[in-house]
Amino acid sequence: MAKGYWVSVYRVISDPERLAAYDKLAGPAVQAGGGRVLSSGGRVVAREAGNTHRVVLIEFDSFEQAVAAYESETYQEALVALSGAAERDFRIVEGVN
Repeated sequence: MAKGYWVSVYRVISDPERLAAYDKLAGPAVQAGGGRVLSSGGRVVAREAGNTHRVVLIEFDSFEQAVAAYESETYQEALVALSGAAERDFRIVEGVN
């Protein structure tokens, strides 16, 4: 079974305090959903029109698990806290077997 990944690239962070509130809620929600944070705001080298803002990469045992974690009630509560605090490109990606 292929793993699933959350890939999130933050284009703009307009409210760091609200982002911190999101992080406090999202961390436990991701863990409860079986996710493992592989990268969270570390150094980035951007190429080909990329940006160097915060990039978060989270791994799940399956694509289905990644989707279910996003749709969970606890993660949806975290998204409410994030609302208006940042602009990001968020994707759920299926890995290769």
